Amino acid sequence: MAEGTENTTLGLLLRVLLKERSMSMRKLSELTDIDTATISRIINGKRKANLQHLERFADCLGVPLMVFFEAAGYPMEQKRSDSTSHTYVNMIQDLVNTNASVQVVEQQLANFELYSQTTEGSSSILQEFEGKLKSVGSVGPLIEQMKHLFDKFRLRKGTPNELALIGGALLYFIVPADAIPDYLFAVGYLDDAIAVQLTTTALDKK
Repeated sequence: MAEGTENTTLGLLLRVLLKERSMSMRKLSELTDIDTATISRIINGKRKANLQHLERFADCLGVPLMVFFEAAGYPMEQKRSDSTSHTYVNMIQDLVNTNASVQVVEQQLANFELYSQTTEGSSSILQEFEGKLKSVGSVGPLIEQMKHLFDKFRLRKGTPNELALIGGALLYFIVPADAIPDYLFAVGYLDDAIAVQLTTTALDKK
């Protein structure tokens, strides 16, 4: 993660959480015993949060500490079990109200699944995935899942229906057609996380 990006990422995360809970920085200050000015500087990317700050944010806002560690740019294990990754994606989805957006993501995934079965769609995945990965410039459970799906698609490991599902998720990740605003977290974009969750759930059922 580029220098300074982690502060911006943590700030965006805190803004989303405070907005979703209708909580002011002053209220967060009262609950965490962190000075309001300090919270403001952290949110605006002017100060790096220390571990104590992150622990208090996690306790107060009811979000796993791991989320704040990654958003703040602290080193995290890049390899996690699928179950841990799934839990992480579920948690991200719960950060904001996304019921309507999930339906939009499902519709777009269906279109991308069809496109992935064409020669042009398949070529787009194989040629553009690595470039998209570099532009994201982050690591985490979502990125690891995307790499895993790409390897399965590239090596054609799966039935035609499974490869179509995987191709749809990969194209959703590659193509800049977000269904909801880009709230950037340490692992990527929220709707991309939803797209992966929907795809992996569908694959688990097969």
